[in-house]
Amino acid sequence: MTTFKPLRVIGLMSGTSMDGVDAAFMETDGEGHVRSGPALTVSYTPEVRARLAAFISAAPERGASPLEAVLERDLTDLHAAAVTDLLRTMNMSSIDLVGFHGQTIWHRPRQGATWQMGDGARLAEALAVPVAFDFRSADVAAGGQGAPLLPVYHAALTPPHVRPIAVLNIGGVANLTWIGAGAADLLGFDTGPGNALMDDWVKARLGLAMDKDGAVAAQGRVHEDLVARLMDHPFFAEPPPKSLDRLAFSAADLAHLSTEDGAATLTAFTAAAAARGLAHCGVKPQRVFVTGGGRRNPTLMKMLGQYSGIAVETVDGNGWDGDALEAQGFAYLAVRALRGLPLTFPGTTGVRAPLTGGRIVTPRPRAAVKSA
Repeated sequence: MTTFKPLRVIGLMSGTSMDGVDAAFMETDGEGHVRSGPALTVSYTPEVRARLAAFISAAPERGASPLEAVLERDLTDLHAAAVTDLLRTMNMSSIDLVGFHGQTIWHRPRQGATWQMGDGARLAEALAVPVAFDFRSADVAAGGQGAPLLPVYHAALTPPHVRPIAVLNIGGVANLTWIGAGAADLLGFDTGPGNALMDDWVKARLGLAMDKDGAVAAQGRVHEDLVARLMDHPFFAEPPPKSLDRLAFSAADLAHLSTEDGAATLTAFTAAAAARGLAHCGVKPQRVFVTGGGRRNPTLMKMLGQYSGIAVETVDGNGWDGDALEAQGFAYLAVRALRGLPLTFPGTTGVRAPLTGGRIVTPRPRAAVKSA
C-alpha cells in the first residue's frame, strides 16, 4: 500500500454570516493524519459587507449582474490577503495547497444549483499555490443537497470512544453532524436558521452587525406562538439529509414586536429548529458541541439546552478551535479532493453513493506568467 505524504494546507472559509475570512493551517493526508496549526480571521470592512449583503439580497442569476465580476475579484483578493497574512505570522514561505470555499451567494439544491463566489484560478496565480475550490457543485449535480460538507472532517476529529456525538455549527444557517458508533453512522443536515435572522433583525432595528452576547434577546420575551408558526415551515417536515439557503426564512410575522421581543423570539426559533434536528439522531447524544459564531451567544446557548433537553457546550471545551473549525475543514477537504476521496455521503447530503468533488487549479509557472 502506498502511503500518502501529508500536505501543508491552508483552508479558507467565509460563511453566510458574511463577517470575514477565516484562514487555518493544517498538515493532513485527508484521512487519519490531522495536525492543526495557527489560524486567523480577516474581517470584512463595513463597505465590503454592505456590498455583499446588497448583492445577495438581490439574489441575481449567475452572470446577470454587472457588479459580479468586480465583487468576485475583490473577495478573491481578500482571501489571498488572508493566506499571505497567515503565512507571515507563521514565518512560512510556502505551502502545498489551499482549500478555498468561497462566499456563498445562494444555495438551491432543489434546482440543482449552488453558487460560492470566488475565482480559484486568480487565487492560485496570486499565491503561486494549487487551489482546491467549488466543493459543492458535483454533489448537487448528482442529486445531493451539497451541504453540509464538514461531517467527514468532524468524524476524523472524533475518536471512537467518545461517540455518539453531535456537533452543531451555528453560522448564518445552522447545521448538525451526528457521528454514531459505527464507521458508517454519519449524518449531516441543516437544522434551520442560525444567526442570519437575528443579525438581520438587529441590523434593521438598531444598526448593529449582530446581537453581541445575546444582550438584546436577553431583555425580551419569547412569543412561543410565533415560534410555533415559524416552525410550521415545510422544511421542518422533511427528513434529513436536507439543506437551506440563507434567505429561506423571513421575520415578516414578527414586525409588530418590540426590538427585544423580536430578538428573543428569533433566538428561540434557531434553538427550537436545532432541537427538532437533534431528534433525527440515530441515538440521542448525551452532549451537543456547538461551533460557529452562535456559540458566543449565551442567550442562544441557554435556549438550546432548554429546547433540546440535552447538555450543550462549546467545541472549545472538547479541545477543538471553534473559530477555525470550518476553515480547517476545508483544508482537510482540499486534500481529499486532490486525492479523489469522498467528500459527501448518503447520510450527509443524500447523494446516492459516496462522492468526491471539488476542482483543482494549478498556477502557471512564474516564468510563464511574466512572459504572458
